[in-house]
Amino acid sequence: MYILENITMVEFKRYLKQTKTIVFPFGTIEEHGSHLPLNTDSLIIQESLKSAAKKKKFFLAPISYYGVCTTTKDHPGTISITPETLRRLSLDLIMDAHKKGLRNVLLISGHGGSLHMSALKETAEILIEQLKGIKIAVFSPYDLLWKELSALAETPNDSHAGEIETSMMLYLAAGLVKGRAAEEYPDIPRPFVVKDKVKYWPGGVWGNPGKASAEKGKKAMKLITDKIIEVLDRIERLKR
Repeated sequence: MYILENITMVEFKRYLKQTKTIVFPFGTIEEHGSHLPLNTDSLIIQESLKSAAKKKKFFLAPISYYGVCTTTKDHPGTISITPETLRRLSLDLIMDAHKKGLRNVLLISGHGGSLHMSALKETAEILIEQLKGIKIAVFSPYDLLWKELSALAETPNDSHAGEIETSMMLYLAAGLVKGRAAEEYPDIPRPFVVKDKVKYWPGGVWGNPGKASAEKGKKAMKLITDKIIEVLDRIERLKR
């Protein structure tokens, strides 16, 4: 595994002859109900990438733990950044990676929030025009695998801190799962933007954690890992 923070500059130069691909993972410190830890998004994507790195050669950068949280920003424990900060951070990371000889860049997020993903995609759109020879992919596995992950769940419309996320945490780190929060869904009145989001979503759960299991989590993690490997293969074949 080419774990970026664990290798020397000599190893970096040697590995660069074998791969020009780097993955920058993004997570959050964000509430995930009363039963899951604040690093849920970060842990799931990190473990998925570590599994992928056993089968595929690429540089795996350290995760950026802070993301853009909107609906959950006022819940206890959530520490959010602005879209501007995320755009600036991701832009700097890609530009310097390109300077060091990397040409295939994946921004993979364990958090699928709309403003969060939009900020990453905006950065990619800017740099794809500016940097010679670069290829960039931006995605959250939940967007690419919505149908497949939904098929694993017994809960219709399962999402944040619900059945599937709880299942993955049971599989990865059962000791961090503190019981099960009650089934809940946000009740924010569309199309309005409301200030007091906690009022409309007090428990911060979207789904039914009570139906979670480690076996479902294992299947979900395999889906995510396989999808990451698929995208890695595709970016290497993609014509610039």
